[in-house]
Amino acid sequence: MNTSSKVEDLNVVSQETLITPAALKAELPLSLEASHTVETGRQVIRDILDRKDPRIFMVIGPCSIHDPEAAMDYAKRLKVLADAVADTIYIVMRVYFEKPRTTVGWKGLINDPYLNDSFKIQEGLHVGRRLLLDIAELGLPTATEALDPISPQYLHDLIAWSAIGARTTESQTHREMASGLSSAVGFKNGTDGSLTVAINALQSTSSPHRFLGINSDGCVSIIHTRGNAYGHVVLRGGNGKPNYDSVSVALCEKELKAAGVANNIMVDCSHANSNKSHELQPLVMDNVANQIMEGNQSIIGLMVESNIGAGNQKIPADLSQLQYGVSVTDACIDWATTEVAVQAMRTKIKEALLQR
Repeated sequence: MNTSSKVEDLNVVSQETLITPAALKAELPLSLEASHTVETGRQVIRDILDRKDPRIFMVIGPCSIHDPEAAMDYAKRLKVLADAVADTIYIVMRVYFEKPRTTVGWKGLINDPYLNDSFKIQEGLHVGRRLLLDIAELGLPTATEALDPISPQYLHDLIAWSAIGARTTESQTHREMASGLSSAVGFKNGTDGSLTVAINALQSTSSPHRFLGINSDGCVSIIHTRGNAYGHVVLRGGNGKPNYDSVSVALCEKELKAAGVANNIMVDCSHANSNKSHELQPLVMDNVANQIMEGNQSIIGLMVESNIGAGNQKIPADLSQLQYGVSVTDACIDWATTEVAVQAMRTKIKEALLQR
């Protein structure tokens, strides 16, 4: 008598075998141009973190990607801007495919590429990888949030910088995963504003780990990592309060030093740091620029949520009603505002960075 049916998979409706990472990469291989962009991007960011490069890097782009066509439109504009400010600011495009949800909601392009709860994940992986290839072939490095511990096997060879979000910074699974990622990783402070979980994560991620994962053939494996030396903290505010001001940055520097962690700080201009108001992001950028002008040595990067159109929108039942280039998750500043804010920051901090 088979008794397993009485105790296993009681809440599982169905299972679908997914394409392996190796097979997806064979279908959409890394081109020489894309590989050069990724390798260069990772090395520039490492050099900035090591103070071998005096510039700062800026992760900027849509809160999340829901329309690959609009994303490429944005990427082409961003590449022109990136070239214009490259002597001072190294631009990395934010290409987020996975969205953590407090309860339920759209989980991102990989999980639901058609925005209709059809959850065609296999197609989402193809669409996501194709987009990352196209952006990298423009010569523009990309960044994403490492949310699902499986998806990096499919996409991370195209990523120059990764984030671990405020809700997952405390997760042992994500700390272990980050210890094996090939890119630098930014850990956001907790949603309550505390730095403790992020600093603990930096210490954990820099160490070797062994954990369960999948290999390129899709087989469950024991992953053994050497540790990631390029973790750093991302200040995103918390508990309704910002933490990008000079006092908060100084307190963060003090805690990093006490923990024996490299004094590298990135400022997220969104979330609590802008009081969840996208229009305030340029003011945060300007404040950070002032700190750098006044001699700050620890701020090495910024995050900005930017899109073609300003604000955000709900996903309509009739998808033809979607506004082009407008976020379906967090609100973003529009392209015109983006250009002005980035150029202004470059002008303001250019000479100060040369003194670092």
